[in-house]
This record gives sequence, structure tokens and C-alpha cells, in this order.
Amino acid sequence: MVLEQNAAVESSPLKRREPADPHPAAGEVRLKVSCCAICRTDLHIIEGELPAVKLPVIPGHQFVGVVDEIGQGATRFALGNRIGVAWLRHTCGQCEYCRGGRENLCEFSRYTGYHADGGYATLAVVPADYAYAIPDALSDGESAPLLCSGIIGYAALRRSNLPPGGSLAMYGFGSSAHIVLQVARRRGCRVYVVTRASAHRQLAREMGADWVGEKPDQLPEKTDSAILFAPVGSLVPPAMERLKKGGTLAMAGIYSTPIPELDYQRHVFYERDLRSVTANTRADGEGLLAEAAAIPIRPHVTMYPLEQANQALMDLKADRVNGTAVLDCRL
Repeated sequence: MVLEQNAAVESSPLKRREPADPHPAAGEVRLKVSCCAICRTDLHIIEGELPAVKLPVIPGHQFVGVVDEIGQGATRFALGNRIGVAWLRHTCGQCEYCRGGRENLCEFSRYTGYHADGGYATLAVVPADYAYAIPDALSDGESAPLLCSGIIGYAALRRSNLPPGGSLAMYGFGSSAHIVLQVARRRGCRVYVVTRASAHRQLAREMGADWVGEKPDQLPEKTDSAILFAPVGSLVPPAMERLKKGGTLAMAGIYSTPIPELDYQRHVFYERDLRSVTANTRADGEGLLAEAAAIPIRPHVTMYPLEQANQALMDLKADRVNGTAVLDCRL
């Protein structure tokens, strides 16, 4: 499913095409894609909220499949291995950020489904060093959402400085949030969910949230940490206000609407921190997959055939998807 021009998803901008099969270059592997999870970042790419860097492009950056062709020098995986592909596709390895263990900030980073074709397809290629072995405990459909929604949520949880046994508020309850809830609960933390969609509130209750509501001012107590998953900058001031002294709000999105003016005394004073989350490191991905297999995490998924990618994106945009929309690419 190919994006040829940026447009609103309501216009069905993805077109089914039959390009020549890709083949791996040196250091790459090719996989037969089984499942590709849909991410809100896909919406930002398709609708042009992120600047176009490659058109046409095949979107999709959290997908799972089996290695069926190996490029020269790619020794990390064997034919038949089940692997996953995530957003981060390339870093330089030489800049101050790469050398300092923060490759997610690399000035020369490249991303799957944005700079290079992704997983809304039956075949895809990826640099072997940026793919992940998928634990046996996780099915293809369960693994795909972990590879971006899960990894970014995991990074946001780390950035939120949630203390052991502490309290976490989450604003928005989509794909990332419903994975983070499972991790935080496993760590013995209390989780409060604020989301406007009634179906999302019901899912949060079913998944064990300690409190669920529609508005930030309804929270029963101030929390140690918070994560803003919704790309809505106007939620930043009330979320900051509902933090304890020394608390941290992490913004998990790659895009946000503008943040209103903050009042220093109400929102920032008492060492409250506002932090952003930028992509992920490969260590984030390995850590999330290991913890996901141990829990085990069970993402709530809604499956769509690959050719219904436009419909899946429209459903995501309209908040009609509970959990994660996943494309079945096994045509």
C-alpha cells in the first residue's frame, strides 16, 4: 500500500501497487511480512504533518515476519528466523549522541516507513543490525504493536521517572498507553487513565487501571509521574498541575499541537519536569521485548487485511480503534 502524495486519510491516499520485489543490499535482510501494526506517526506522515522526505513511500514501521533472503555480510539472522522491524532504521555510530548511548538523538538517523519503505507490504528489507529477534512467547499479532507503540511507551515510561510502587497518570489510552499500563502494573505501580473516548475508558478498566476518567481535574490525587500520549498540547498545563512536587511529565508523541503558556507557580515550580521523547534506542527495544515476554504483555488488537489500510487509518484517526490496529499482510 503506497503513499504517492500527502493527503487526509479520509481520501484513501494509500494505493495498492505491485512494485518489483525488493532485495537486500549488503548488511540487510529481507522478510516476508506477516503483520504490521498501525501507528499514529503513520497518520502524521501520510497527512503531511511531518515533512515528506520520500515519495512515493510504503508506510509502516512496526512489523513482524520471517527472514527469506540475506544480503552480503548480514550474519545476525538466518533464513527462517522470525524478526521484527521498528521505527529506528539507521544511525551514524560516530556522533556524540551515538557514542554517548543516545543514538535516538543521532543527527543522521533514518526511519522505517519514512526515509525508506516500510511494512504495509508483503516483503520488506531492513538493516540487520536494526532488526529484533521476536521472543517465542509472543505471537506475530501481539509482537507488532510492541515494535513502536510498545518501544516508545517504554521509553516514555523511563523518561517519566516513575518510582517503584509509585503513581502514574496517562493522558490518552491508545496503542502505547495500553501496553505501558501492563508494564507499570507489573511493577507494582498505581495507574490513572484520562481519556475522552468511552470505549477507551472501558478498556482501561478491563485492563486493571486503578482509576479511569475523562478530565484531568477529576484525578483523585496528584501523581509521581505522567505520560501524555495524546498529541494535544493544551493538556500539558493541567497535566503538570496534577503532578506531585518533583514529578515528571513525559510527552510521548512525535508531533503535538501547540502548548499554551505555562504559569511558573502553578505548573512548573517545586521541581516539576517536562520532558519529550524522541524515537528510541535499540536498547529500549531489547528491554521492552524482554519485559513483554516475561509478563507476558498481551496487546489488544483489531485486525484488518492489508488492502484495508486506509480504513484502519480512518478508524485510528476517529478513535474507533481500541488498542492497536494491525494489518494482516499475508495475502
